[in-house]
Amino acid sequence: MPTYTDTLGQRAAGQAADAQPDRTTMRLLIIEDDRTTADYLVKALREVGHVADLAHDGEEGLALALDGQYDVLVVDRMLPKRDGLSVIGTLREKGIDTPTLILSALGQVDDRVKGLRAGGDDYLPKPYSFSELLARIEVLARRRSGRIEETVLHVGDLALDRLSHQVRRGAEEITLQPREFRLLEYLMQHAGHAVTRTMLLENVWDYHFDPQTNVIDVHISRLRSKIDKGFSQPLLHTIRGTGYMIRDNK
Repeated sequence: MPTYTDTLGQRAAGQAADAQPDRTTMRLLIIEDDRTTADYLVKALREVGHVADLAHDGEEGLALALDGQYDVLVVDRMLPKRDGLSVIGTLREKGIDTPTLILSALGQVDDRVKGLRAGGDDYLPKPYSFSELLARIEVLARRRSGRIEETVLHVGDLALDRLSHQVRRGAEEITLQPREFRLLEYLMQHAGHAVTRTMLLENVWDYHFDPQTNVIDVHISRLRSKIDKGFSQPLLHTIRGTGYMIRDNK
């Protein structure tokens, strides 16, 4: 679609540069088969400070989205291998409620209604401006953040109270420094899933680049000594070539 590509290509870079620098980082998944469009979207979203993953077909997109760790999904309606509405419907059937913005050249009322009834949270017809797409993503993310979150996180016999900032493993109270607490909280929020160094840098240290430092290794080592030392079953694991994972071994 030349009009769509031209609209996004001409506007994305300028609008991304004008974005507010203090915008909260989000982890986004773009499922778009048009590679030119997808590259523009990912580049522009990363320029405003977000983490953007990309899938070029419905099967790949569904596989990535199934971990439920994205803040917002941006899904093209017409995709190879599995169409966008099928992807969204499957996610909803499996209980994954990640907010989803549907992109489509089909912009009639009936098309939009079908998309929303399939489980989409918003519907944006093509062509569109990047600023509108970004604003809609932010609205969806705000709605999700307004949901009630667990105040106490549990992994095995490890408990983290997000309100009192108390951490206990079994009957033992564990004292953590503020950054260690944030690191453990993030790992426990993603319990059972591998967390990469990039994810930790961006979500715990607020770095949007790799500063070539061993800060993560140092903090992981300190955290491991506090929550695992003296216990028969370690909870914090290194996933070789990927990052780290906290999980209950039972």
